[in-house]
Amino acid sequence: MLKTIVLIGMMGSGKTSVGKELAKKLKVAFIDVDQEIEKKYQMNIPEIFETKGESFFRKIEENISCKLINGKPCVISLGGGSFLNKRIRNKIKINAISIWINTELDKIYKRLNESKNRRPLLNYKNLKKSIKEIYDKRKPIYKKADYKIQIKSDNKKLIVENIIKKL
Repeated sequence: MLKTIVLIGMMGSGKTSVGKELAKKLKVAFIDVDQEIEKKYQMNIPEIFETKGESFFRKIEENISCKLINGKPCVISLGGGSFLNKRIRNKIKINAISIWINTELDKIYKRLNESKNRRPLLNYKNLKKSIKEIYDKRKPIYKKADYKIQIKSDNKKLIVENIIKKL
């Protein structure tokens, strides 16, 4: 593998689980940017948002993402909002291949509603509406990815095969 593969898409779309499977198949490392941030700051993402604010989070997300994209070829899962950052998108354009994991909103709703991991940008009192608003805002940017994988099944092996075919 000559280039890093960067998975983008909504929170709860399956980037991490698909990314792990893809990395295993390609025999390269898998890195989840959110997990890297949590490790470095010894806090989960909601705590970082709460104590340091979203702009602090976006800055460290940008720095860590760009450093990883410039590194050894691997599979990277970006946070849902990372691809909105122009500097991150430019680094990906130069050094990597971006793949939009486009999962149906009903699936995302089900996953996020059942998850114990609370996402700081969501309004859980009106979760469906909140997810749709974020998706509608991000979709034009997600469309700039090199490839789009439409997720219709939860079969990770099938999804990974589709990604490999596209590549």
